[in-house]
Amino acid sequence: MVRRATLERDQPLAADDEDLPGAPVLPSRPGRPGRADRADRYPGGQRPARRTRGAGGRWLVWLLRGVAWAVLLLIGYRGVAAIVTGQTSTPAGTRGPAVASASAFPATMAEAYVLQFGSIYLDYSPATAPQRKHELAAFLPPGTDPQLGWNGAGSARLQSEQVASIRVQNAHQAVITLLARVNSRLLELGVPVYSSAAGLVVSGEPALLPPPARVSPPQSSAVATDPVTQAALLTQLPAFFQAYADGNKVTLDRFLAPGAKVTGLDGAVTFSSVSQVIVPSGGPTRRITVTVVWRVPSAQPGSSVAAAPAGLEMTYQMTVVRRTGSWYVESIGTSTQLPGPP
Repeated sequence: MVRRATLERDQPLAADDEDLPGAPVLPSRPGRPGRADRADRYPGGQRPARRTRGAGGRWLVWLLRGVAWAVLLLIGYRGVAAIVTGQTSTPAGTRGPAVASASAFPATMAEAYVLQFGSIYLDYSPATAPQRKHELAAFLPPGTDPQLGWNGAGSARLQSEQVASIRVQNAHQAVITLLARVNSRLLELGVPVYSSAAGLVVSGEPALLPPPARVSPPQSSAVATDPVTQAALLTQLPAFFQAYADGNKVTLDRFLAPGAKVTGLDGAVTFSSVSQVIVPSGGPTRRITVTVVWRVPSAQPGSSVAAAPAGLEMTYQMTVVRRTGSWYVESIGTSTQLPGPP
């Protein structure tokens, strides 16, 4: 016999509310209605429709999982490809492998090496040809013409040389440029050099290049001058330059501002005159331009009789400060301006 729960208004039971034959009615737990109390839970006897949990967001979860797996597979593939091909990425703004390898070139040693080579290559004459041939061979690869194409005629005299620049191409190759004076002419000489763990070698024929071009500096802008201070300095500066030429520290300190550090010329020259002083207007501290004529002692070659001293005009930039009615030197150095007309 099927036992049915009594419903209000004699409504028919839903299929899942039927009890199995002989099934006891379970007592209700505190705070949780039992099967017998279901009729009281749903007014009108109608149970609300059930909602399917997660049906709306499950497809999004599977999509995100697919994207994550695709990213992991891509990263793995690129890592394996980099290992197989030996390629690595370099972050923007960092030194790449080419720059790092170029820094391994022994620049300082190569410059000294090329200076030695240039002193032989740029100085030749028929009288010294055998010696030049022997000395140049030590800088060249085996089998190279030790005279580097010189026909044995003419002569050249090297007067001076120094390194002008170095252009490093990689860890093994560079071009070093010398600035030299040969036969009273200024020129540049480019020399290719190869380096390895075993040493250095001049790897090709040198190339003559033009010297730096002469340019005209921009004209200095006109400044308002202070004739009163200029006149005062013209009376004080000769005594300072006499002490500066002599280099006597006690005398020189009398002309210096507190804390100033100026060292004299220790008798290398003697003072002749101050030919020009340019004093801009301003306060108690001024940056002035002073042109001085020095007398430089000289001697005739092979003679103990001193010749007449040379007169050399030189221009200085100085900083002077005014204290207790007088001007004192704070610093002295090289001026970037050419002296104006006297």
